[in-house]
Amino acid sequence: MKLGKIPEAVLKRSVLKQIKHRRQEVLLGPAIGEDCSVLAINDEEVLVMSTDPITGTVQDIGTLGVHITANDIASSGAEVIGIMLSVLLPENTSEAELKSLMYDIDKVCEQLQIEVLGGHTEVTKTVNQPIITVTGIGKMKKSDLVKTSGARPGHEIVMTKWAGLEGTAILARAKEQELLIRYPASFIREAQALLDYISVVPESKIAMNVGVASMHDVTEGGIFGALWEIGAASKVGLEVDLQKIQLRQETVEICEYFNLNPYMLISSGCMLIVTDNANLLVDRLNEEGIAAAVIGRITQGNDRVIINGDERRYLEPPKADELYKVM
Repeated sequence: MKLGKIPEAVLKRSVLKQIKHRRQEVLLGPAIGEDCSVLAINDEEVLVMSTDPITGTVQDIGTLGVHITANDIASSGAEVIGIMLSVLLPENTSEAELKSLMYDIDKVCEQLQIEVLGGHTEVTKTVNQPIITVTGIGKMKKSDLVKTSGARPGHEIVMTKWAGLEGTAILARAKEQELLIRYPASFIREAQALLDYISVVPESKIAMNVGVASMHDVTEGGIFGALWEIGAASKVGLEVDLQKIQLRQETVEICEYFNLNPYMLISSGCMLIVTDNANLLVDRLNEEGIAAAVIGRITQGNDRVIINGDERRYLEPPKADELYKVM
């Protein structure tokens, strides 16, 4: 199989079909497009859990790991409580590197007001670069739960921030010396600073106050992959105007340099929100300094269409992220 997320057909055939539902406390288990599991605590409250590894880069893995898992929890509308860590290190790792990693992790936890609840740390011959897996735990009222599968025909799709946000920052940091041959240092610094926008916790809180049907943070597979996952999870179609999908100039330039499709580039920090209060939500997000735009709508059927002027193209299930072509 190719690098990255396994294809949807393989996921259905070889993963999801092997898993059986056995416990009544499990209200939401593994499914296409769903990044969280939900466990009932009592009649009114639920725990929301999600887990993610960082494998596409070795830089900023502590920062990325915490934010990406917290983003998954926030996409369900839940409040993040804390994280569990699994840290696997190659033999040549120094104690100073481990200490720096844990410092970065706790710094993000402080920003988000969450805790490291425990985990496992090991040096092993089975990895040739540090691998961190973060499992997040959140809580919320059962009645407020938001699923990726909640989109319905007639709803509109709001996108926050910019497609390719995370991938741009990763490439600008990992390939800095190569990019400096073509671009000024100030341009590279701006691209690297996109990592500062990687949390979607703020927009989740705003969206929950306005009212939403579905939320999905945009990770591997980029904006096109996330749109497909909303459609697949909700069993609906969608129409999206390509020209309304927001891109930073840094993303455009770096993707052109590496010959990448920015719409299929990992985009943590960008969130898709499906709602029937789209214009109000965009206004509220803009008031808080969060870039946002209405990019499309949910439709009947299964056609997931990207419109670019007079051109119409049909989305396909997500493939390997564009980042793996370079990293």
